[in-house]
Amino acid sequence: MYVIEPKHDFFVGIDSDGCVFDTMELKHKECFIPNIIKYYNLQAISKYAREAAEFVNLYSKSRGINRFPALVEALEWLQKRPEVKARGVQISIPQSLRDWIAEETKLGNPALKVKVAASGDKDLTHALEWSEQVNRTVSEFVHGVPPYPMVRESLEKLTGKADMLVCSATPNEALKAEWSEHGVDKFVTEICGQESGNKKETLANAAKYAKDHSLMIGDAPGDYKAAIANDCLFYPINPGEEEASWQRFHDEGIDRFLNGTFAGEYQEKLIKEFDSFLPEQPKWRVDG
Repeated sequence: MYVIEPKHDFFVGIDSDGCVFDTMELKHKECFIPNIIKYYNLQAISKYAREAAEFVNLYSKSRGINRFPALVEALEWLQKRPEVKARGVQISIPQSLRDWIAEETKLGNPALKVKVAASGDKDLTHALEWSEQVNRTVSEFVHGVPPYPMVRESLEKLTGKADMLVCSATPNEALKAEWSEHGVDKFVTEICGQESGNKKETLANAAKYAKDHSLMIGDAPGDYKAAIANDCLFYPINPGEEEASWQRFHDEGIDRFLNGTFAGEYQEKLIKEFDSFLPEQPKWRVDG
């Protein structure tokens, strides 16, 4: 885990995909989901596989979770879908993948490679091949996507007042490429992706700052949970209303954070609003 050396009185953790960059739809619809269909033989039910994976990764309270538990959850939704059963398609979820997800906190390709080498498990080998192909597809597809409006202005406003860390479930290599491509890496102390640990672990750096002097900016419930676990304040980037969220953060959120009026009624209003954006259940019928 990256350990920060505080240089300022305030700390800000920042998610990346769907929060700073408008890359969530591009990555999942063009990179992740086609490879899920290909590697897990879901061609006969591709329509439903796409809906399930989009629901998990983009349009539900699971939005933003790590790729491996997201893969398992998408397959679980397919197991419960009547249309999939009607087509006679059997959805299997490897137990070894479930076990690895439960025991490993650095859910990335490097840790999975180590596990594959030690176990020789064919299902984990297959999951690694899928994940590596996803990375190759992302490197081919994802470029030229700038930060949302008012991101750069917000980072500039925080510069000199807060130490900032990127706190993301995306691979480090992709994060560094995206942040450096648009020249916003200069605002942050470090970029911490999935190989650095999960978001909860990275946000443990907030313990080095005074109460209500640390803040997480994110677009997913997992970001909020990581903030709560580390006694951080939370500023939500509402899915579908990212530009308005960043404008509000720049115009009033930063000032409230720095002058001590963010906690309490203001934050509670933001979180209540954020909670209304993402459902827990899909619109389609679910069996079992």
